[in-house]
Formats: sequence, structure tokens, C-alpha cells
Amino acid sequence: MEKLLILDSNALLNRAFYAIPELTNSEGIHTNAVYGFVNMLFKMKEELKPDYIVATFDKKGPTFRHKEYEEYKAGRKKMPPELAEQFPIIKEVLDLMGITKYELEGFEADDIIGSLAKYAEKNNIEVFILTGDRDALQLASDNINVIITKKGVTETAKYNFKSFVDEFGVTPTQFIDVKGLMGDKSDNIPGVPGVGEKTAYKLIQTYGSIEEVLNNIDSISGKKLKENLETYREQAIFSKRLATIMTDVPIDFDLEEIKNQDLYNKEGLKKFLLKLQMKSVLDKILKDDNEEDKNEDIEINYINDLNSFLELSKNLTDKAYITYEVQNSEKYSEIQLLCMNIYNNKENYYIKFNELFNNDKDSSCLALKNIMENKELKKIIHNGKSLITILNKLNIKIESFEFDTAIAAYLINSARSSYDLLSLINEYLGEDVKGNEEEIKYIVNSKLEEVYNILSEKIKEEKMEELYYEVEHPLIFVLSSMESLGFNINKNMLDDLAVKFKEEIKTTEKEIFDLAEEEFNINSPKQLGKILFEKLDLPVIKKTKTGYSTNADVLEKLQDKHEIIPKITYYRQITKLNSTYVEGLKNVIDVDGKIHSTFNQTVTTTGRLSSTEPNLQNIPIKYEMGREIRKVFIPDEEEDVLLSCDYSQIELRVLAELSKDENMIDAFKHHSDIHRKTASEVFRVPLDEVTSLMRSRAKAVNFGIVYGISDFSLSQDLHITKKEASEYMEIYFERYPKIKGYLDGLIKEAKDNGFVLTILNRRRFIPEIKSSNKIVKSLGERLAMNAPIQGSAADIIKLAMVNVYNKLNEKGLDSKIILQVHDELILNVKKYELEEVKNIVKNEMEKVLNMNVPLEVDINIGSTWYEAK
Repeated sequence: MEKLLILDSNALLNRAFYAIPELTNSEGIHTNAVYGFVNMLFKMKEELKPDYIVATFDKKGPTFRHKEYEEYKAGRKKMPPELAEQFPIIKEVLDLMGITKYELEGFEADDIIGSLAKYAEKNNIEVFILTGDRDALQLASDNINVIITKKGVTETAKYNFKSFVDEFGVTPTQFIDVKGLMGDKSDNIPGVPGVGEKTAYKLIQTYGSIEEVLNNIDSISGKKLKENLETYREQAIFSKRLATIMTDVPIDFDLEEIKNQDLYNKEGLKKFLLKLQMKSVLDKILKDDNEEDKNEDIEINYINDLNSFLELSKNLTDKAYITYEVQNSEKYSEIQLLCMNIYNNKENYYIKFNELFNNDKDSSCLALKNIMENKELKKIIHNGKSLITILNKLNIKIESFEFDTAIAAYLINSARSSYDLLSLINEYLGEDVKGNEEEIKYIVNSKLEEVYNILSEKIKEEKMEELYYEVEHPLIFVLSSMESLGFNINKNMLDDLAVKFKEEIKTTEKEIFDLAEEEFNINSPKQLGKILFEKLDLPVIKKTKTGYSTNADVLEKLQDKHEIIPKITYYRQITKLNSTYVEGLKNVIDVDGKIHSTFNQTVTTTGRLSSTEPNLQNIPIKYEMGREIRKVFIPDEEEDVLLSCDYSQIELRVLAELSKDENMIDAFKHHSDIHRKTASEVFRVPLDEVTSLMRSRAKAVNFGIVYGISDFSLSQDLHITKKEASEYMEIYFERYPKIKGYLDGLIKEAKDNGFVLTILNRRRFIPEIKSSNKIVKSLGERLAMNAPIQGSAADIIKLAMVNVYNKLNEKGLDSKIILQVHDELILNVKKYELEEVKNIVKNEMEKVLNMNVPLEVDINIGSTWYEAK
């Protein structure tokens, strides 16, 4: 017997939406309902192997039931927009899969389902109705199976005539009578007041139908029940009619038209699902697509001997697509190049360097140099920075490096968790690479060309060519140079600092014990909680499953409640500084006496750089002990100096530039103290009457605006009332009116497009802004306001780094950039080049972009990073 699978699409999407946590693609399109729906569909396809599949939908507008009863389904919650936006998506998926859709004005999907089911049954076809709605159970028969989704989308229960009767004690058609008596809150079907589920089943089991129940009211026990049945006689009959699914909807069904033969638009579906970033679904749909390819012999050209390598180095032409592996280490001196894959003219070469270097390192390096420094050979590399850094050790440059697929993928979507080539192949090509380790290396490398073609085209489509080719790509060389150069460390001073930190920790620990009048483990939240909230009786801010919360937020709220609190905060800071930086730096000092931090270009969603092993961008400098750590960072040679070049208030300047607010632009043009000027405006006092407290509060407002701060958060930061904070912000926006309009515009832009842009067209997707959860949506609005400002600041400092680096090289100078910390550049400068370097840096940083708002750079010089800052 042939099989028909009917999808109750509205019910299934609804069930999937509430069962699966919120999912979005990088553009902020919600996909959780679609994901659940398609997974249910493929589960049923696999289990049932149906000959036909159809999908039914409710049509917008009133049905015949609404016309009979205006209150039908009244009171139902409006469909969330996050779910509504997924209906067109699933319809497109179904179209691409060749699955026929049915919807009809004036009728519900249930009526189409009932009519289809009965039509198929008459044509000797077994029917399977997949739904999350129990109403469909009335259709169950010997050849009509109703599959109800349970517990989200993973479990189902299947009913035919027999299994339904066995479980419920009534027939499927009698189920309508049960519903007519008890009513249905979800559909607003009234039923008979006072008749619940248990009573309804009992009455129908006894009398068989509503009509017979009403004919036998006298024999029913219970005075109130009798009265209600008599009073609401007509309502019971009417409720039964409302609950009855129609099976003769005026719609034509053509079995040949809906026969499921898997002749769907595979390429179109593949592209669509890749756009939705639903790789696991794509795997299920296209799993047989490459069966023929899997059995092909895979040819790998292994380069194990020097002669083969030298020959290869002479014969590569046009474009080389390069991947590689390194032996990683925390220390730069210990990083080694293990192997390299080069895909060239449809041939793949696998070079094993450990064997080559062991046999003849000099000759092997020469062959590698011939390849890498060949200007005629254009190179496409995945994650090229690490390769450049390791080749620096071998005195090999990379020429004609045209494109980095990892960096391009980051620009297209900065929110990805990984930019490894395998995941990019999965996303952009929709291919799940399988095989042994060697085969995967070959296949992945041979796919790099296709990934490159897609990504380079996307960079053009998204108008990111300037950002990629003038900022991010040349920055690769700058960062690699910084990693190779490293930052010199005064080991003796670091040892002295270790002693100093231990003494400070011990002193602070004793002060805490004295205030607590007992010794305890300060690092134990449980013990600390008992001291603070039981012994010292401080107000409990937050409780956890294991006791009292003593996190940073809690301590912040308790700052003025007891003098022990600032001591604990300080203790935590210095112990962290000691373990992370004092002891941590000791472990990563290389043989050259330097630390070689790794600078990450594809980590932050804002566009900022980050550093690891060690992270030099997060040394807390709130306390003097934190600042002291900078004393161990010294120039390369005794006669050198460190130059610190720091953008002054760059994010506020960017805000002024992007918002085009004349008042703020004017303040920067006249080199005003922007915080003092803001204080004068907000507190309505002359400039010479602005107090330090006023300026401090105005500064908090200025930077709070940049980060989309709320009046509540501002009140928390300044320890003032929410009303006062709100007044500050209102006056601020009165004085700088275009800033308010600009920030509101960013929120609208994020809602309309799903993303916001920086000054150089860097894109940040904000899926949070479309959330129905108010807290998440509010976060999205703050991100929308901040991302263009912080991202533009990142654009500016990155471009400045490139320009300074290029100018120093162009002039043949020996001074070098060795560190970047957000808005600050650190250079190791030869004293004989000092004035020239200062002029170059100041000029390149301040003139980096043609802006209305002047950029200003503060330059400081010192024999340590501490002095230079």
C-alpha cells in the first residue's frame, strides 16, 4: 500500500519554535522553528519512506468557523514575530524540496488535512498525519495514522483507530463529542460549563454521543451537571460542530502532482540552507550527493626528498593555494613548521618539512624561499599570519600574498566561533569532508580555491574591498612583525616584583583577617560568604545554590557598607595580577629574553585586536601594583627608548564624526576639555565653575553614551538616583541633539538590516535586537549603538598601524612597532631616530582618515613601558 505523509505545518512550526532554543544565522534571521520542522520531516521520511508528501498551512483571515462564532480562537496570543518570519522560509524550503503546499481561504489547515486524508484513504493509500495538535486525533482510522509530537520535537506518539480506542476508551469520532462537552480553551470553544475532561469522557463512554447524552439527561446523576447540560444544550451541539474537522473541502487533489520522487532543486536548496547556516539539515538532504566522488582514487603528491622539493619550487605557476601545519608552543623559538599543502594547477602537493629539514635544512629553506619569494606566483593562504611569523625565523619573506581566506571570512561574519578551513568548506560549499587524515588534508586544500572564489566575491558584494585590501590584509604583516620582534623583559625586575607582590598579598590578607577578626580562606566563596553575611551581617545581595554570592557585582554593591570590602576587591586584583602576569610572564620569557605575544585578528566581534600568550591588553591599571607590571617591559637595547602613542578620546571623536553633531565637533576642533564642556552643559554652570566631581560625572555620561548606557546603569555607576541619571542624559541629548538622532538611527538600522556598519564598512550583525526577550533585545540595542563607534575606532587604529609600519620601512628605519593595546601603539625606537619617528607616528596616526573631527595623539617616551605611559 502506498503512503501519504501530511504535514500540519502551522502546528509543527509552533511546536518546534517553543521546543528549540532561539537560533539565528549571522544576519539575525530566526531559524529554530525551521530547523525543528525540517528535522521532524526527515525523521518521518526515514521512518515511513512515504510515496507522497504534502504540507498544509492556515490561510490568514477568518474561516467559516469565525463567521459562525466571532469568539472562535479569541484570546489567543499573537504569533511572536520571531516565529512569523520563519513561515516564508519554510515555504521556500518546501518549494525547493518539491513538496506541494495546500492552503485555502475560509478553511483551516485541519480541514484540508481531513479532506486529504479521506481522499487518500478512498484511493487505498495509507495516511500519516504529522502534527502537534490533538484535534487531528478525530481523523484516526484503520488506514489514517495520526502522529502527535511530544516533548518538543524528539518524541512522537502514533494513533490509528485501535490504538486510540485502547488508550482513550472512545472512538476517534467520539473524541469530537468529548471536545464538544468539555470545550477547548485554546480554540475558545465554549462546551458545557462545569464539564471537565474526566466527566466528558465518562458521559461519551456511557451514552456514545452528545446527542444521546442530551436525550438521557434525566438518568445522569448530579444536580448541577443536569442543570448545565439542560441550560447549555444548544451550546454543546454548536461546540461539537465547531470542533468537527471538515473532510470535504472544495479543493482538487492530484496524486501524480504530489508524488514525492526526490526531484527537488538540490542546488537551490543547498544555497538557501547555507545562507540559513543550517549545515546539519543540509547534510541530511544532500547526503547522497557525492557518493560517486567518495570512491574516486585520491592522488597526493608527497614531497619527501630535497630533489623533488627543489624541482617543485621551479615549476609552480599562476596561483598557489596554501595551507600548512605548525608545531605550536608558548615560546616563539619553539614554533616549528611541520608541513605544507600547495594546490597548484589542479595538482596537490604535500610537503613534510620535518623530514626535509632533518636531511638538509639550508637547501630545503632555499627551495621554500624560491616558492615564497616568487613574485610571479600569487598566493592564497588560509590564516597566513602564523606562516609569515614562522618564516621570519627562517629569514624568508612572502611575496604576492594576495588573499587570506580566514581574514575574509572574519570580515563577512565576525561572530563565528571558528575560522578553520574545514568549517568554511562546510558552510560555503555545503560539503562534509570525510576520509582518513591524509585524504582530508588533500581534499580540504583542493577546496581552498572554491572557498577563495566565494569569499573574494562576497568581499566585493558587501563593499568591504577597502577594509580588506587596505586595512586587514596589510595588517597581517604588521602583526607578524610584532610577534617576531617581541617585547624585551627585565627579568631581575620581574623577580623583584614577584617578591613585592607576595609581600603585598600577605599584608592585604592580614588586614582582611584583622577586620574579620579571624583567619579564613579568602578565595573560598563559601567561607567569605559566611564572614560577610553572617558574622559581619552585611546585606545579602544574591544567593546561589551553594550559599551566598560574593562575585564582583555583589562586592561593588557593598563597597560602602564595610571597610573589608575594598580590601577583598584589592586582594582579588593583586592575586590575579600575580598569577597571570608576574608568574605568568616568567613562564613565557623566550631564550632571547623577550615575550612574543600572539596577536589575534579574528577573535573579537567589534574589530578590535586581541592578544594571547600572554594577553598584554588586559593588565589592570586601576591600582599602582597593576601599573608596576609595566616596569618590567623595557627596550631592546640600552640605548633604545619606548615610545607610547595613544589616541586621545578616540571613541568620543568617532561619535562626533559619525553623528555630525556640530557642538561636539566644535569642542574637539577648539581642543576643549570635552568632559569639562559636557559638565558645564549638563550642570548648567560656567566652565570655570565646573568642579572635579561634575567633570567626573560628565565623563561617565560621555563614555556611557558611547556604550549605549541606560539611565539605570548610569545611576549605578555614579551612585545617584535613576531620576538624576535620567535628567543628566536628557540635558546631554538636548545639548548634543544629533547624537540622539544618530543613536536612534543605529537601532533602526540594526532592526531593518540585521547589522550596523563602521566608518570603513566593517559589518557587525546584531541578531539580539530582534529577540522577543526584553533583556536580550535591550542588549541588542546597546550593541547597535556601540558597535559602529568601537568598530570605527578599531578601523582607525588598524589603518594607522599599517601606515606607520609602511612609512618606517619606506624610510629604512630601525625603529619598530612592538605592541598595540586598543588605542595605543608602543614602538621600540633608536634614540638617533627619535625625532623622525615621533613626527612619522604623529602624522600618520592623526592624518589616517579625512575627518571633520581632528584626531589627536599623545606621545610619551620612557625607558620602560611604565615611564612611557
